Amino acid sequence: MYTNIDGNISGGMIVETEAYNGPDDRGSHAYNNKRTPRNQMMYNAGGVVYMYLCYGIHDMLNIVTCGQGSSHAVLIRAVEPFAGIETMRERRNLFIADKRLCQGPGALGKFLGLNKLHNSVDLHSSIIWMEDSGLSFSDEQIASSPRVGMNFEGVYKTIPWPFYLSGNKFVSKPHS
Repeated sequence: MYTNIDGNISGGMIVETEAYNGPDDRGSHAYNNKRTPRNQMMYNAGGVVYMYLCYGIHDMLNIVTCGQGSSHAVLIRAVEPFAGIETMRERRNLFIADKRLCQGPGALGKFLGLNKLHNSVDLHSSIIWMEDSGLSFSDEQIASSPRVGMNFEGVYKTIPWPFYLSGNKFVSKPHS
């Protein structure tokens, strides 16, 4: 996942995500086919960015993943930084350990230079894109865990849809 914001390229390898199953998933903004100005982008065809503001402070980066009208998305939770590390630090005037630069979805948006203005940007753009760097991982290296912080009952509360690269120090938090 890479961005080019004001001529500054930054990004790296996605190491943690969390899937959302549109209308059936109580954790999704599109639960029960709810449409609002905030979540309208989720109903577009896959391959576009869905950005939203969480708690009034964190710009969250999601990728819409299915066909037009389906409202499925994947939250990008953590990236192992490969490019633009100094730029990432300067964006918030923070000089912290590299492992914390893009750790957690709130920090990730800030350090990649993304905000609500990037909602609807196509992943084929020169602003935000994904690259295949040729890395591959075994099934054993990809782990999942129950969701955290869901305040409702039912299968989607604990469904193991946070996925992460096991043992990677850039993953946002320890998973059980």
